[in-house]
Amino acid sequence: MLLALPFVILSAVLAVQANLAHVAHAPAHRHARISIPRAPLQSPNLRRRKSCVAPTKASTTSHTTTSHTTTSTKKTTSTTSTKKTTAAAAPTAVTLATTSGGTISVSDSACGSNGATTSITKTTGPNGAIGWLNCGLTWSGGWNPPYITIDQIKSKDLSSAVTESGTPFTACNAYVSLFEQYANQYGLPAIMLASFAMQESSCNPNTVGGAGEQGLMQLTSDKCGNAPGGNCKDVNYNIATGAAYIASTLKDNNGDLLLTIGGYNGWYKGMTKADATAAAYTSCCRCQNNLDYLFQFLNGWMQNVNAYSLGLGEYFNLNVCSD
Repeated sequence: MLLALPFVILSAVLAVQANLAHVAHAPAHRHARISIPRAPLQSPNLRRRKSCVAPTKASTTSHTTTSHTTTSTKKTTSTTSTKKTTAAAAPTAVTLATTSGGTISVSDSACGSNGATTSITKTTGPNGAIGWLNCGLTWSGGWNPPYITIDQIKSKDLSSAVTESGTPFTACNAYVSLFEQYANQYGLPAIMLASFAMQESSCNPNTVGGAGEQGLMQLTSDKCGNAPGGNCKDVNYNIATGAAYIASTLKDNNGDLLLTIGGYNGWYKGMTKADATAAAYTSCCRCQNNLDYLFQFLNGWMQNVNAYSLGLGEYFNLNVCSD
């Protein structure tokens, strides 16, 4: 009897351990989607980099113009090819529209080649590349544009343009006769007046600018004194006053078209990129000068091409404005 006692005790102990083992595994089984926390003293199994240098493949490749040799830790091979290695071609500008009227022939010694193209891309067109039109903008001396006159630029006829499929001037249809009337009166191309209206207000007569500019041509308050009934948005008055101002400014600038067009958006000789964007983070963000203005005007609207929908330009500095 006494000899059997140890075996009884041993059997009891083994039964208790088996039961405890079952209890310990039960939670993990019932909640299979719940991870069981790692024991505090158990170290996680981490893979550590020996340095901050990104790991590289265990292979090396050498190239010559006529052959290449590749060495790898898995397999060593040697191959010879008669193909020559050539540099990838530089990406070409995407053509967004084409024109049939040729390109501007003006050259300027200070600003270099005009970069004009019959195809319209985001930064080139028949009236010159954006860098040429903005000549000096990023230099210490500021903007100093090449001298261009009205008769030298390439443009479409407004009455024909509005009949073309896809014309951006659909919103201007109701005002074409007024554009033509005052263009003839002041010796300007009608599409130039319509282009100012598109650039300034998208040909919406009810537009009010960020600094209070009014109507189609976005007249500033100093030009609204004679508006009928004080309504500076009056379409006839607005277009007539805008045309008179453009013609007067062009004369004062000795026929310099770029100074005249740029001046309508507040550009001036010597203006730098920093000057133009100074208002970007003020309460009047849209008081900035649009750095794509000249290019959008001459190679977009005046070519019967929508400068906004095609994203013509390079700077897009007004995009930081929230309203």
